[in-house]
Amino acid sequence: MSKKFKRIGHLVVLSGPSGVGKDSVISRIRFLNKQISVSISFTTRPIRAGERDGSSYHFISKDEFENKINNGDFLEYTSYCGYYYGTLKKTVVDAVNSGRDIILKIDVDGAAQVKKLGINCISVFIAPPSFDELKERIRIRGVDHGEAVQDRLDRVSYEMEQAKNYDYVVTNDLVDSCAHQILDILGY
Repeated sequence: MSKKFKRIGHLVVLSGPSGVGKDSVISRIRFLNKQISVSISFTTRPIRAGERDGSSYHFISKDEFENKINNGDFLEYTSYCGYYYGTLKKTVVDAVNSGRDIILKIDVDGAAQVKKLGINCISVFIAPPSFDELKERIRIRGVDHGEAVQDRLDRVSYEMEQAKNYDYVVTNDLVDSCAHQILDILGY
């Protein structure tokens, strides 16, 4: 008589500087492997053109976010460029316990919070090919302007310094290549 073991899913913490292409890489990973889930973060920032509530992020008010903080609902949360971002504990726990691999797209501070909790995870930092390439991607993206762009660029050196705290660093020179490298890390 053989026993069946229930597979526990992997928690994948994915970070990188603004404009490095995290969303593009995650979209490609999901296209290549539908078994991987992606946690949808909560945020207080305004919705951007092309985004949908519940798909891109869960967009909530600052008061709602702070109530969730006070209730201990978040696995991790941070303030970035004047807005809150956070991941619900329940989303992650449910995915992992059901045997699904789940990606958390979070900043380096959120990743440090997850690691500090001692949660078993695979951490991947996505790096740009160069700082100049990253600046160009942020400019072309056209989502932010003026001071917001400079705030993001000012944070890049801090974020790049944190790459040493990750299990893996993958350079996003080509989205498809980057996605395949991450899938290889996960054993797919």
